[in-house]
Amino acid sequence: MRIAAYIHQNQPGVGLVSADLQAVRPFELQAHQCAQGALPLIEALARGEALPSPGAAIALDQVRLTAPLPRPRRNLFCVGKNYRAHAKEFAGSGFDSSAKSGGDIPTVPIVFSKVPESVIGTGDAIVIPSAISTAIDYEAELAVVIGKGGKGIQAADAMAHVWGYTIVNDVTSRDWQSRHQQWHMGKSFDTFCPMGPWLVSADECDGTRTQVKCWVNGEERQNASTTDLIFDIPTLIETLSAGITLYPGDVIATGTPVGVGIGFTPPKYLKAGDVVRIEIDGIGVLENPVT
Repeated sequence: MRIAAYIHQNQPGVGLVSADLQAVRPFELQAHQCAQGALPLIEALARGEALPSPGAAIALDQVRLTAPLPRPRRNLFCVGKNYRAHAKEFAGSGFDSSAKSGGDIPTVPIVFSKVPESVIGTGDAIVIPSAISTAIDYEAELAVVIGKGGKGIQAADAMAHVWGYTIVNDVTSRDWQSRHQQWHMGKSFDTFCPMGPWLVSADECDGTRTQVKCWVNGEERQNASTTDLIFDIPTLIETLSAGITLYPGDVIATGTPVGVGIGFTPPKYLKAGDVVRIEIDGIGVLENPVT
C-alpha cells in the first residue's frame, strides 16, 4: 500500500493512494492525528490493529502532498558513506572530516541525524541560507520506515521490523559539515530534508534491491542500486538497535550514491532556480525547487 499525507481544502488528511496513482482515499482520523501524517497508522498496525476503512476517493491533482511524516517522532537516523564510490568521492573532496581519522571506506556504519523540523514535502522549496552558507548539496537516498519496534534486533530478523520505504533528499551544507567536524548541524537546516512523495509498504517495494536516481535541472547526477550498499538494511537495523530502542515510524536514511555536487570539479552546488528530482523504483518521485 501507499500512504500519503496531504492538504485538501485547507485541511490535513492522510489516505490510501490508488494503484494507478490518480486518487487518494482518506482515512477517518482526528485532526491531531492527520497532522502526524502516516505515523498513527503505522503505530496502529504495530499494535496489531486493522486500519480504518478509507473513504471516497479524491483525485490526487486536487490535493497538495505534504511529507508522509511531516514531523517525525524524533530525529531521523542517517548513514554516511554507505556506497563505495561515493565514500571515495567524498573522502577526496576535502570536506570529509571522518576521512582524516581513518580510511575512505568505513568499517562500521557512520550514523548521524537530522532534526524533524528539517522535513518538507515534495514540491516544497529547499531554501539556501545564503547569509551563512552557499555550499549546498543534494543527496538522494532510500529511507527505511520502521514498523515493529524493538531493541537488540538481529540482522536475520531485521526485515520483519521494516514497515516500508520513502525517499529522502539529505540536503547538506558542505562548509558547515567540514568546519564543525560533525554532520548534524549542516544537515539539519530548515527545509534540508525533503521527504516523499508517500510511504510504500515493504510488500510493494523491495528496498534491498531497487534503483536510486537523481537529476538536477534534468541532468542525471546519481544512478545506483541499493544492492551496492556497504552496510545493508538488516545490518543498519542491527547496529542502531543494539543500544537504541527503535519505535514504529522511525526513519533510517540509508546513504547516497556517487554523483553529489562536491564530486565535480568545480563542485556543482545547488543554486536558486534549480530543481532536484529523485526517483526510486517502486516508490515514485520526490521533486523540489531551490530558492
